[in-house]
Amino acid sequence: MTKYNLDAFALRADQFVEVKDPKLGLLRLRLWLNLHFQQSPKIKMHLIQVQRLNENSALKSKPLWLAWVGLSMRQLSEFWRLYLQRFAVDHWYRFTKQRLHWTVPKLNIPQQCQSWSDLLPLITWQLWLARDIVTDNSLPWQQPQAKLTPGQVAQAMGGVLGVISTPAVVPKPRGKSPGCL
Repeated sequence: MTKYNLDAFALRADQFVEVKDPKLGLLRLRLWLNLHFQQSPKIKMHLIQVQRLNENSALKSKPLWLAWVGLSMRQLSEFWRLYLQRFAVDHWYRFTKQRLHWTVPKLNIPQQCQSWSDLLPLITWQLWLARDIVTDNSLPWQQPQAKLTPGQVAQAMGGVLGVISTPAVVPKPRGKSPGCL
């Protein structure tokens, strides 16, 4: 593995900006344009370093390295705000994979995969809209909460589905009648 001198690399950044955020403090962002991985020289990417400069603390945080692959990119001074918005999206992906079992079905064709993936935002919206009509089904070791998480709403949906029932008719028995031996 080759070691690189990151300090020398940092001096040659194509763009550089420092931003003062009320919550995060002083941020230094550096951008290197049109880089590529050694194994894929045709795919260009931009490398971004976000460094949080703690003015009031002796602790120095590690820089965050991000890669951007795409046609257009926002200005560097706005980029860090986009990065902060990723947390809601990351939590949704984790929720759909773990609680809604997005990756569990073994589907055969891409259209089935797309249909299954299209259902997940609808399911999420149903859980969000049902949060006011479900009751907390907390487990014995959990504290009851007034504001339920989507996972807790999903856990309590059994009661809602039991009340609204199903539009399907009761199946008719087949085969021998129940009175025959």
